[in-house]
Amino acid sequence: MSDSLVVYVLSDSIGETAERVLRAALSQFEDYSIIVKKFSYVTSKGILTQVLDEAADEADIVAYTFVLDELNQYVKEKGSSYSFAFIDLLSYIIDTIIEVKSWKPKREAGLIHSLDEEYFKQVEAIEFAVKYDDGKDPRGLLKADIVLIGVSRTSKTPLSMYLAHRGYKVANVPLMPEVSPPKELYVANSRRIIGLIIDPDKLVDIRSERLKSLGLGRGATYAAKSRIEQELKYALNIMEELDCSIVDVTHKAVEETANLIIEMVKNGQ
Repeated sequence: MSDSLVVYVLSDSIGETAERVLRAALSQFEDYSIIVKKFSYVTSKGILTQVLDEAADEADIVAYTFVLDELNQYVKEKGSSYSFAFIDLLSYIIDTIIEVKSWKPKREAGLIHSLDEEYFKQVEAIEFAVKYDDGKDPRGLLKADIVLIGVSRTSKTPLSMYLAHRGYKVANVPLMPEVSPPKELYVANSRRIIGLIIDPDKLVDIRSERLKSLGLGRGATYAAKSRIEQELKYALNIMEELDCSIVDVTHKAVEETANLIIEMVKNGQ
């Protein structure tokens, strides 16, 4: 008998779930020799039989996650004819939930993988939002699902991050009278550009609080109403020139604004 433990991992999907659970357990035996072989997309009795026959020559354990009921039943029927041990990594949990709640499982392979894809899409969108925040790299304007423009303190960054968690790649650009907008902004699809405006008095309060948090006085030009009105007028002219959608964020929470932007982008496509 070999000194190594040979484990076959079978799944009717990609098999990542089974492998992760198995390796978590095997980590307790890291001082020993363990060989793991994964078999993905075992979706029929014919394929399953071939893998089990191969396992008969070398495997000590066959661990599996089958959501397809016919494959689980097949293992139960044929399992006793093989010398290796079987470990069902999924059915016990599913059966327990059925027993407790009487719910009916979907019995669809690959659902967890689709969730993984959503997760990685979200991570990619967050990385995108960080990279192209505050006009850092105007090249992102041509790659973004959504482009936010507006004067300082109109929630461009919080909105970018919130939308990123919803899976949207967002770039944002601050608008200031002294700085011309990047040329990429005029090339980007205007239906994906959202202009953010706000009531001048509300922005005075927001900027004043910002200055206070930085230990600066309220008298700074940054929070002066005349300056803010100048900035907003300039920003509105740019938005009209771009012919983009405009959202007033004055009395809206980030979540509310984000949902409105998503609807605007969807309807504009």
